[in-house]
Amino acid sequence: MTSSAESYRTSLWSASAREPGIAPDAFTSSRSVDLAVVGGGFTGLSAALAAAERGASVALVETRTIGWGASGRNGGQVIPGLKLDPSEMRATYGEEAGSRLAEAVGSAADLVFDLIATHGIDCSPRRAGWIQAAHATTALHRVQRRGREWQALGAPVEMLDRDGVRRLTGTDAYLGGWIDRRAGTLQPLDYARGLARAAKAAGAAIHEQTRATRIVRDGDAWRVDTTNGTLTAKAVIIGQDGYADGLIPGLARSLICVQSAQVATEPMPKALRERLVPSGVCTSETRRLAFYFRQTADGRLLFGGRGAVGDAENPAFFGALVNAMHRTFPDARSLAVTHRWSGQVAMTLDGLPHIHELGPGLLVGIGYNGRGIAMGTLMGRWLVGKAFDDATLPLPITTLKPIVWHKLRTPAVHLGITWAWIRDRMGFAG
Repeated sequence: MTSSAESYRTSLWSASAREPGIAPDAFTSSRSVDLAVVGGGFTGLSAALAAAERGASVALVETRTIGWGASGRNGGQVIPGLKLDPSEMRATYGEEAGSRLAEAVGSAADLVFDLIATHGIDCSPRRAGWIQAAHATTALHRVQRRGREWQALGAPVEMLDRDGVRRLTGTDAYLGGWIDRRAGTLQPLDYARGLARAAKAAGAAIHEQTRATRIVRDGDAWRVDTTNGTLTAKAVIIGQDGYADGLIPGLARSLICVQSAQVATEPMPKALRERLVPSGVCTSETRRLAFYFRQTADGRLLFGGRGAVGDAENPAFFGALVNAMHRTFPDARSLAVTHRWSGQVAMTLDGLPHIHELGPGLLVGIGYNGRGIAMGTLMGRWLVGKAFDDATLPLPITTLKPIVWHKLRTPAVHLGITWAWIRDRMGFAG
């Protein structure tokens, strides 16, 4: 079977990137910086940019190349908010703290599009909104209640009936839903490379092909050992997400990682472009085993979903993904599938991102549950505020707790998939 990790090379984003890869900085061993960043994805790049802009010396190390992980493989959907509704945030964290969290995560997409505009990132940004489309009546009630909560807070949100979803997407597969016009789309690899370019322009040093192998306390600082030498840093930010390795003991075992696989068609003829997701909106289903789709900037139909555990790509899942695309959009049967790829999505048991402080100034932001563009960008800023200002973050810092049954994750996830299919058939919302 094909490796999911190596499918980066066959992705649409790798083939269509317009932001050039950065010229990496030469690694100088045994130097001291204010901040060391581990991971060249949205979290790490956002942190490096924020810290460099405030005048801190920054060194970012990335095992492969900028955007090689989930940041350069995802569907390019910029979705604000969390899995929790605003009322659930208030119930979980209290009225004041929950309201503060809702306000912070509700503006996450604003941060992304502001950074794109400020730094002139060539990533095909489009802010046409995100639809959560209901596959069943019970799901419709659930998601429209969610939409009304955001609407009550002043968000540009609308409820959609079946005709409304059909008009915006070109499919009659859903009963209705809601649209959040704060959301949008972009080319994710270009966005990552643009953040890297901006961070370098602000003074950050970026080191590709440099793997962090150990982090140890060294007096009142941290020593970061890498495959190219050592760094000493006053603070360290870890942004590995679904590609966490053994650098931080127990970190990878605190997550359940599943593959998110995508296919993209050849560019559509003009008539199809005007019928299939013509508005530029992105859409996710309410099923727990949900599909997501949109039209790309060059007129392709992109269709994705979550699949297996582990690195091996299963051709059968890609076949099922194409079949689902054809069921949702029968007119797409005439289109050739030209690109297919996958990557790891880091899921947490509570469905929320996690922030860990593993020592003075050693911070981890992780677990975006499929919303990594907006939340990863925001998380990088949060962690810099904590590292330099000891800021009180909108999301509480939690203890790193490896999942007890993590070694059984493969059969457990398969069991969860079976249960999700049952819930989907019964019409529950994800």
